[in-house]
Amino acid sequence: MEFNSLWEGFTEIGDDPRMVVMWAIAGFLFYWGIAKKKEPLLLIPIAAGILFANLPLEALTREAGAGGGEEGLLHFFQVNALNNDLMPLLIFLGLGAATDFEPMLASPRSLLLGAGAQFGVFVALLGALLLAFTGVFDFGLLEAASIGIIGGADGPTTIFISNKMRQFGLDNGIAVSDIVGATTVAAYSYMALVPIIQPPIIKLLTTQRERRIRMPYPARPVSRRVKIIFPIVTTIVIGVLVPQAVPLIGFIMFGNLIRESGVVPRLANTAQNELMNIVIILLGLTVGSLMPGRVFLQAETIGIFMLGLFAFIVATAAGIMLAKGMNLFSRKNPINPMIGAAGVSAVPMAARVVQDMASKEDPDNFLLMHAMGPNIAGVIGTATVAGILLNIVPQLVT
Repeated sequence: MEFNSLWEGFTEIGDDPRMVVMWAIAGFLFYWGIAKKKEPLLLIPIAAGILFANLPLEALTREAGAGGGEEGLLHFFQVNALNNDLMPLLIFLGLGAATDFEPMLASPRSLLLGAGAQFGVFVALLGALLLAFTGVFDFGLLEAASIGIIGGADGPTTIFISNKMRQFGLDNGIAVSDIVGATTVAAYSYMALVPIIQPPIIKLLTTQRERRIRMPYPARPVSRRVKIIFPIVTTIVIGVLVPQAVPLIGFIMFGNLIRESGVVPRLANTAQNELMNIVIILLGLTVGSLMPGRVFLQAETIGIFMLGLFAFIVATAAGIMLAKGMNLFSRKNPINPMIGAAGVSAVPMAARVVQDMASKEDPDNFLLMHAMGPNIAGVIGTATVAGILLNIVPQLVT
């Protein structure tokens, strides 16, 4: 092990002042997570990971042998837990165990609102291809498909498809950029910043009268039998129609099955509490560690972030407008169009934003469970679209 001089840290900062810029970004995320209490479970670990990745010598994020030191702990997790999809699948397992599917099952029309988020996926995909066509960036179809999923604000699915597309390119000798880190950080950034991004869009596209629409709940009771059968049948149907989506859909449905079965409470509690908390800590730190200044502060990465932001805005707007359109055919039982914004896959952040805005307009208006329906449908929809892309895109590039 080599020992470094007292001034080496200052020397590295002088050689790469982008570190200081990333400190400011980490500080901004710390501020929003701690002072503003905006999604602290995600923002605080991600901000810490960014800070660790931008310290001299990168002791926590360096590869084995780099700088004469041992492999950094966070680099170990990048390779052995993020790149092989372990963390994304465990997140889906915990999400399924922690989520009640009853709002979606009680109101099937929420499935349609969840489809609104998929507009954002295809906007980002087409935008990436357009930038490549104009020569601005060197994005191929493999990279465009990975960038597209950012539009659904689904972090685990983004990691999953980005890894698969990159590995397919490497296995088949196809030139493919390593944008796993950029797409992952972009997706999780927009998930965490939902309370900042969505409210202005919702206010712009809805009237005060629409935001005050009350929706009775429950729409209809859902039996325990239906709750148990749903995850099993969904896994089989998706497994037959979209086999590539089975890892994601299978894990979230298994998590929900152990929740609804009622016979394995220890497994359900572990999946949604202890396991989920551990994975969130490690995932947040690892995702943040993918953002050293030399990688993040470059045109291609910033382009991915801008595409992701635009796609996320489109997905939010599409869900709202779809709800407003459905109201034209459902005047007796109108939908509060704000719940359409929850069709993005950021669970439960988007649903909480809808509830907060509803409470400000009318303290007695409770929309959380209604918003959870599109929120859950958005997760399932984005994972299914990812499976479709994994099936189609490789065939198109070979």
